[in-house]
Amino acid sequence: MDEVLWAFGRASGLIALLLFTVTLVLGIVTRSGRPLPGMPRFSVSLLHRNVSLLAVVFLVLHIGTLMFDSYAKLSLLDVVVPFAGSFKPFWQGLGTVAFDLIVAIVITALLRRRIGQRAFRFVHWFTYAMWPIAVLHAIGNGTNGTSRWFLLLTAASGVLVVAAVAWRLSSGYLEHSRTRRSAAGFKDGA
Repeated sequence: MDEVLWAFGRASGLIALLLFTVTLVLGIVTRSGRPLPGMPRFSVSLLHRNVSLLAVVFLVLHIGTLMFDSYAKLSLLDVVVPFAGSFKPFWQGLGTVAFDLIVAIVITALLRRRIGQRAFRFVHWFTYAMWPIAVLHAIGNGTNGTSRWFLLLTAASGVLVVAAVAWRLSSGYLEHSRTRRSAAGFKDGA
């Protein structure tokens, strides 16, 4: 049974990391207000939300499974307090930091209307820190973290994220509200 838990814990962690990669890129596209090919703009936002939820589900499965695995021996303390674990405490601690950031991001997303847009956006910026921290956790703590296939998959994900973030930071990137205003101005001027 332990081998099944260990394998499921590894697989769910990998799936969560890939889904968080897609979520980060979709978040940047959503913020731009641009549609994806064959998909209206509002659908990109819904897709971002749903992929985010799925990523969190796989993250919870990853953590929960490894809490019941006799080899990983994760405790509740290991899950919420960074660098408290006994097995590879630094690398495991990075996973805990990434998880804590995800918890903060999810809570503020759920409370978005109550806490306001400014607080929500401030906390949401931590997504850009969570992703590389989670990748480092996977490389340093994962069973396959240094295997060639995993490093290639991580490099491809990294290229995708870096390209999206570079676009986000470029002068050609227009935020959603600006996109709407310029489109409205274009209609008025035409």
